[in-house]
Amino acid sequence: MGSADKYDLLTMGQDVQINSTVTMDDVLIIDTDRSFTGQDGQAITTDVQGVGVPGVLATQIFDLNLGVDHVFVLQNSVTVRRPDGWDATSQGAVVDITRSFLRYYSDEEE
Repeated sequence: MGSADKYDLLTMGQDVQINSTVTMDDVLIIDTDRSFTGQDGQAITTDVQGVGVPGVLATQIFDLNLGVDHVFVLQNSVTVRRPDGWDATSQGAVVDITRSFLRYYSDEEE
């Protein structure tokens, strides 16, 4: 059995560590322990689709239907704009999506 046979990608994954979150008016900044991009950031809006990892993360954030209209991903930071401002519930939902973004299994499967 080769080393690749020892791992099932459907049962692997790891949470992204959230180092800090900061809100300033309509903007939420999430600092993580993982790099989602190289040195070039990617701005994604409801009108401009993203590509690659940042695009998938932004789509998952937009799919929360919280009124987010802009996501900017640069290395280990995710900046999210919500014109209605942030409450604990909406902020928590975006942080949870970011935290579990690289997970391939659910909590129930652990």
